[in-house]
Order: sequence, then C-alpha cells, then structure tokens
Amino acid sequence: QVQLVESGGGLVQPGGSLRLSCAASGSIFNINTMYWYRQAPGTQRDWVATITSDSVTNYADSVMGRFTISRPNAKNTVYLQMNSLKPEDTAVYYCRLRTVAGNYWGQGIQVTVSS
Repeated sequence: QVQLVESGGGLVQPGGSLRLSCAASGSIFNINTMYWYRQAPGTQRDWVATITSDSVTNYADSVMGRFTISRPNAKNTVYLQMNSLKPEDTAVYYCRLRTVAGNYWGQGIQVTVSS
C-alpha cells in the first residue's frame, strides 16, 4: 500500500511564494519518478513538473523559471517551491508517484493566488 500526503497549500497574494510537500510511504522502490500536476475548476489536470530518482527535472512552460521541484535527502519526499505566483496558478495541486509497481496519486491540495 502506497500513500502520498500533500501539504503546504493555502492562500497567497500575487507575486508571493508557497512550498508544497508530498511525502510518500509504503512499498516504494528506490527507482521511481515523482510528479506535480494541477487542476483548475472546469479544466483538465495538467502536468507541472517531474523529478526522477536521479534528480533529473523537467517543467511545464507555464511554470519554468518560477517553480522548482526537488527531493533532497529523503528521496521519498518531493517539494514544489512556487515563486512569483500568479492568479492563473490557482488550482488543486496533486502529487504523483510512478514506480515499477504502478502509479499513485495524492489527495490534492488547494493553492489560491488572489489579492
């Protein structure tokens, strides 16, 4: 049984910052990839960022240069540092873990960017 728990969301003003965390527990293999996605109301779930077990990263164009994904030390925890936030970043953010055994999702956490 794999569980993913996200934390760190909330309300922030435009231009502000937030850091999301996703802690994975259970039957996690050493070689895995972790992702962040987001879904705004009435839209599809969109990919935001990826980090491999070797810490290779990739970002959607919409967040490039503003968001940073990392997994320091504790390889089963992934962070998403979000800077220069915009109202269009408002969404429910989801963590995803991909291993040889399958794909797992967190429950999602709300991020609202508004003045």
